[in-house]
Amino acid sequence: MKLAAVQYRPPRSRPTRARADLVRLAHAAVDAGAGMVVLPELATSGYVWPSAQAILPVAEPPDGPTFQALRAVAQRGAWIVCGYVERDPDGGLYNAALVIRPDGELALSYRKVLLFELDTTWARPGTRRALVRTEAGEVAPAICMDLNDPRLQTWLAMVQPDVLAFCTSWVEEGYDVHAYWRSQLRAWRGWMVAADRWGEESGVRFAGRSAIVAPGGRVAASAEAEGDAVVVVDTEEWGRAHGADSVQTSADRSRWG
Repeated sequence: MKLAAVQYRPPRSRPTRARADLVRLAHAAVDAGAGMVVLPELATSGYVWPSAQAILPVAEPPDGPTFQALRAVAQRGAWIVCGYVERDPDGGLYNAALVIRPDGELALSYRKVLLFELDTTWARPGTRRALVRTEAGEVAPAICMDLNDPRLQTWLAMVQPDVLAFCTSWVEEGYDVHAYWRSQLRAWRGWMVAADRWGEESGVRFAGRSAIVAPGGRVAASAEAEGDAVVVVDTEEWGRAHGADSVQTSADRSRWG
């Protein structure tokens, strides 16, 4: 299978434009053969919001306009994972990620469990991890600060999913983000698809450098710090080039490819 990470700078408070851009970038990933496409955290809204009232106009239900826009891309034969602002029927707001099946149906909406300080101005935390069974393996969605949660690290080590679909808006703090991401995942051996945003918003700069990290921690491909990008890796070709241990955690992982 080919995995794709989409790097994108969301235009703040312009979800219609963002959806059109995300659809275009996701189509480009599928054109390159990707069977799974991961897009950034809060990809339709921007990240920095002072309150729930401020972000409410860009919030939507899981089957809302972002799902409707991306399902046609998924129906080309790809899983799509995309961050957005989820509005619950009870009025709660969540930093969430849609997981859309290749048949265009919604598999789930995953809610970020460990909130970053900039989330706490408006979002409620999620309460559960999720594992999605696909025709090519097991996929776990996660969002940004989740990576710093020891509970996630323990859970990944226990269930050993094939792919971590990682939607992020990683704040630039001057260190090697790839090395840091790898250090947080030492007890797990699967593919990490890290789709980051880039640029600056309300005085906060984001890291970019979206990446696909192979089992064992090698960066298979990555984007630059700035600019929209589509990063694609063929796991089968990577395995042939780097040896079976680079793509398998056990014998049954041979279903990748």
